[in-house]
Amino acid sequence: MKPFALISLSCLILVGCAGVMDRIGISMPGPGKPDAVADDAPLDPFAPSDPASQGNILTPETSAPPPAPSAQSAEALDTTTAEQRAAAVAPPAAPTRDLGRTVASLGSPTEPGLWLKTPLVKSEAQGRVTNPANGKSSLVTLIPLDGPATGGSRMSLSAMRLIGASLTDLTEVTVALEG
Repeated sequence: MKPFALISLSCLILVGCAGVMDRIGISMPGPGKPDAVADDAPLDPFAPSDPASQGNILTPETSAPPPAPSAQSAEALDTTTAEQRAAAVAPPAAPTRDLGRTVASLGSPTEPGLWLKTPLVKSEAQGRVTNPANGKSSLVTLIPLDGPATGGSRMSLSAMRLIGASLTDLTEVTVALEG
């Protein structure tokens, strides 16, 4: 009986691992399956999973180069320039139009720039996020995210740092269109 239980447990573990591997894009060899990781499979657990959020183009004010592959700290992952950060926190030149509040979590720390992926917009736009807890705000590119308007949002590491939000907590922010 014990060998059977051990074999059953091993099979359950393997089936569970296969499900996890499928979700992160690693294929197991077998009929009709490639023998290696799929070329287009996202290996970054923070990578966007929805096609609508891929291929976004940030404005020159909110874009930044990707961090070095060896980057480990928030400072090394934040590749915005001092000039960009100063411009982003400057008061808006034109009136803003309030879109509402959302709860933001840290998006992919390896995705550079100043951005907020949110269900509050249906198309990319220039916007501003404000942390009501301290009044700090940042210019961002607002990127549509599928889901109800009451759904949460994902914010770039750079923007979270500028508004003084915790990188590990959920932060309520106000979102506005700028210009």
